[in-house]
Amino acid sequence: MPTPSPTPSATTTGTQPWPSPRQVWGGVALFGGTVFVLFANNTIVGLLLQMIKKDFGLSDTGVSWIVGFAGVLFGAAAALPVARLVDRTNRKIIIGIGLLIVSLGTVMCGVARGFWGLLIGRLIGGVGGSGNGPAAYSILADYMPPQKLPRALAMMNLGFALSRPAAMIFGGGLIVLAVTTPEVTLPAIGTLHPWQVVFLYLAIPEIALGVLALALLHEPRRRGAPSADVIPLADVFRYLWDHRRAFGPMFGGLALNSLAFGTAVWEAAFFQRTYGWSPAQYGVIEGSVLFVLAPIGMLAGGFAAEWLGRRGYDDANLRVVFYGMLLHLPFAILYPLMPTPLWAIALSAINTSISGGLGAPQNAALQVILPSRMRGIITALYLLVFTLVGFGLAPTVVALITDHVIGDESQIRYSLVVLQVVVGPLAAFIFYLGMKPYGEEFARAKSWYR
Repeated sequence: MPTPSPTPSATTTGTQPWPSPRQVWGGVALFGGTVFVLFANNTIVGLLLQMIKKDFGLSDTGVSWIVGFAGVLFGAAAALPVARLVDRTNRKIIIGIGLLIVSLGTVMCGVARGFWGLLIGRLIGGVGGSGNGPAAYSILADYMPPQKLPRALAMMNLGFALSRPAAMIFGGGLIVLAVTTPEVTLPAIGTLHPWQVVFLYLAIPEIALGVLALALLHEPRRRGAPSADVIPLADVFRYLWDHRRAFGPMFGGLALNSLAFGTAVWEAAFFQRTYGWSPAQYGVIEGSVLFVLAPIGMLAGGFAAEWLGRRGYDDANLRVVFYGMLLHLPFAILYPLMPTPLWAIALSAINTSISGGLGAPQNAALQVILPSRMRGIITALYLLVFTLVGFGLAPTVVALITDHVIGDESQIRYSLVVLQVVVGPLAAFIFYLGMKPYGEEFARAKSWYR
């Protein structure tokens, strides 16, 4: 028997006012800045991949474990317990302390003396970041009425859209600065590699954001249920199972889409091995193009979903995701095969901009059909799929294809193509299967907010 949905009285605002616009948009700006920094730093680590591999004498598979799977595994282990705290304790403390823990892990990477020191730093960073997404989405859902949530998510996700191009531009500059400045030697640690100096720079904004979150972020009143009234995990999973026709394609499509997205960590290595471009050269050129195109794609995805919704499409959010998948796939498959780096840059930027624009409607699709008292834990599960597959498994899958199928690291372009050809169309098909049941769930959920 399906778990009963929350009644309208459990999810409407009652007589309690919503937070002020200053509190709401200040929070959205801080969340956007946090998303920007965390994802930008991860992109910069991708630019450092070749340097880390060389200095520590690692294979593609070995370095992929450090830059990808290590932090994600520990983050995955911490995600569910932290998400339960999101549903019952002060969320701004979870965000602020988590960012400070992330910065500690980044600093440890900057002073690591070998493989294991770097691995531990990445593990600590993964734990620190595990609660950021669930807490931020939970707060946003209590900041404003449901009909305004997609636009707020699109604005927040501008941080994600800008993170990669900004990281490529400024990350390339950081690498040049670290390589060309005198060696840095620390007491009891010794001389640092240039890429380790970059890690120390990356910790600065993480510390600043953690302090800002603790000092300035507004913790809103929880809407829908008392903070102590937390639904047991067994009931949460039963709810997902009872509504599997809608949630199954959303989680399955996300997993496959994340597997394809994870190829981004190897793009700097692809341009270096295929066209002879340095990570700094690739970062500045690709980043400059994406700095213009990525925000356009992000906003277009959010406004397209809103436009379809106003025209009566209950499946508007997932419909945009499906059409966007069809649109970006040709660019994703073709860019690694281009004969010149400029053609590859152009097609790669278009691919990234279109696929990045699917984030806002995809996340909004989940939030608007979730019962309020399950929002934190289910959002954590959803983000766990994205991080575990996209940032953990996918870099290693590319490395395994390169090392054991292609057998030649200079031909990494074919690893990128194989992964996109296999998982991209399958992800689009799964999203298509989920459109109708998702629309039915959304139509039912609309009654909660009347």
